[in-house]
Amino acid sequence: MDQQQTEHFINTLAHGLATPPRAPILKRPDEYGLQYEDVFFPAMDGLPLEGWFIPAGSDRLIICNHFGPANRQGYPGHLEPWRGYGGIEVDFLPKYKALHDAGYNVLAYDLRNHGLSSSGNGGISGVGLIEWRDVIGSIRYAKSRSDTANMTMSLQSLCIGCNSTFVAMRKHPDEFEHVLSFIAVQPVVGRSLIELSCAVAGIENGVELFDQVFRRMTGFRVDDYDMRPYAKHIRVPTLVVQVKDDPSTRGSDIQTIFDNIPVDDKRLFWIEGTPLRHHGYTYFSEHPELMLEWFDRHMTDH
Repeated sequence: MDQQQTEHFINTLAHGLATPPRAPILKRPDEYGLQYEDVFFPAMDGLPLEGWFIPAGSDRLIICNHFGPANRQGYPGHLEPWRGYGGIEVDFLPKYKALHDAGYNVLAYDLRNHGLSSSGNGGISGVGLIEWRDVIGSIRYAKSRSDTANMTMSLQSLCIGCNSTFVAMRKHPDEFEHVLSFIAVQPVVGRSLIELSCAVAGIENGVELFDQVFRRMTGFRVDDYDMRPYAKHIRVPTLVVQVKDDPSTRGSDIQTIFDNIPVDDKRLFWIEGTPLRHHGYTYFSEHPELMLEWFDRHMTDH
């Protein structure tokens, strides 16, 4: 790449992380035979968030968030202009149906600056460093509803949503004392993401170049998005899930995250047979068995 091409690549990469484009919600739970309620609630800092509550008539609740730039329903990666991630459509609704049919109520919500939730922080994504407030807002909302306040609760968080949950657990561990288990799908380590992305483009000093641009956009640094030390603050049984050959992630980082989780009841599951990161997001919609086994075991143990 020449200098102009390098600058264009770095700027495009930085804008994609700093100001993710909103993806539309193309499907609703009733299209899968699920009754649901449109809900809205405040994040910890008061920002209005939008979501769905899918009742199952039980005393068990799963709170789900999403990766960026997706939303509670998924991501239209099969359509323009959202293609570019392998052309994969991500639809979370089959996953929610599997949870519902197994007796779980589901609360799924859009993170700030995604889906139908409000814009916040100038539209800037913190890749978890701001959105942790949304995670706590969702938990507080569940505790505030008369029909869900006394339910046993577990979490499933993906990518930026996973980072957000890690950060929230570090900042406010007391908010998670009643959470029984956690599925952490594809957390992000910023330096590796940028190094690997730039290496594919043949840019050797990509992190340095990216850091300069990204700090001007957001005030954050690449190494702020390192979830390895945050994992030390997880205190609930945790299943970590990762596409093993994801070219934007170093397997050693995910292994370190897993190793740093200071609980005995944990598991690391590698998705094999694909190099596409988005197959990590479709996995539980296509193969819900591991998800249900994890949640069932910890709800039953309780």
